[in-house]
Amino acid sequence: MAYYLGIDTSNYTTAASIYDSDTNEMLMKKKLLPVKQGECGLRQSDAVFHHVQQLPQIIDELFEGFSGTLSAIGVSSKPRDAEGSYMPCFTVGYGTAKALSSALNVPLYTFSHQNGHIAAAVYSAGCTELLGQRFLAFHVSGGTTEAVIVEPDKENVFKNELAAKTLDLNAGQLIDRVGVMLGLSFPCGCEIEKLALENKEQIKAKATLKECDCCLSGIENICRRAFDEGRTKQYISALCLSYVEKTISSMCSSLLKKYGDLPVVFAGGVMSDSIIKEELKKKFDPFFADPVFSADNASGTAFLCYLKNINIS
Repeated sequence: MAYYLGIDTSNYTTAASIYDSDTNEMLMKKKLLPVKQGECGLRQSDAVFHHVQQLPQIIDELFEGFSGTLSAIGVSSKPRDAEGSYMPCFTVGYGTAKALSSALNVPLYTFSHQNGHIAAAVYSAGCTELLGQRFLAFHVSGGTTEAVIVEPDKENVFKNELAAKTLDLNAGQLIDRVGVMLGLSFPCGCEIEKLALENKEQIKAKATLKECDCCLSGIENICRRAFDEGRTKQYISALCLSYVEKTISSMCSSLLKKYGDLPVVFAGGVMSDSIIKEELKKKFDPFFADPVFSADNASGTAFLCYLKNINIS
C-alpha cells in the first residue's frame, strides 16, 4: 500500500489529506479559520496564529486509526507558481511538512495552492487524463479569480501560464462582501446560494471585460444600490451570483476564442455554487470539482505528491 500526505494552510482553511494510490481513495480533514461576525476576512498574522493552533489537531484527526506508511509528503508552499508569489500562512504548513519529512525520512515535494486546486478538480471529476494534455483551468475563490493554460511538465507534473484575471475584486471576495452586507456569516457562499435559489424576480446581468480580464468591483456597487433600495435578500443574492456567472462565462468564451477549443476545468470554492455551475454547463462542456473538493483542501496536493513521486521513482 502506498500513501501520500498533503498539507495546505491557505488564508481561510487548515487542511490535510492522505491519498491511497492503490485504491484511489482520499481521506480528508479540514477546518475553517475563525472569522468574527461582520468581518470579511483575516489578517495574515491572525491566519498564521490560527493555523498553528489548528494544524496539529487536523493531523491528529487524520491519522487516527491510520496504520500505513507514508511514501512522500506534499505541501502547498505559496499561492501561485508566479515568481514572488508568497503568503505567510503557507509557512505553517511548510514548516510542519518539513519536520514530518525529516522525522519519517520520506521525500518532501512543494506545490502552489492554485495547482492543488486544479489537481483536486481533475482528481474528483475523474478526468486525470487531462494532465497529459493542454487545457484551460479556472481558479475562482475568495483569494483568486484567474484562468490559466495548463500543460504537462516532467519536473512538476504540470505547469500553468496566466491567461486572464480579475483587475480588482475576486469573485469569492465579492460574494462575501455582499453576504456580510446582508448580515450573513462569513464565508457567505452557501447562504448566498440558498437565498438566490428562493428568488422569483427576473435578473438582468452583464459582464465587464477588458480583453479577457474581468472587473468585478462594480457588481458590489450594484448590489449595494439594490440593498439601499430595499430589495429582498433573495433578489440581491441572485443578482450577485448572476453577475459572477456572466463574468466567468464571458471570460471563458473569450479565452476559447483566443486559445482554441480546449477542455475546460473549473476549480475553487465559487465553482461549487449550483446556480453558476448549471449555467456554465449549458454554455460549455466543462469539468467541475466535486463540491467537497472545490473549496480549499489538501487533497489536490496529496494527489500531486503521488504523481510527482512516481515520476521521479
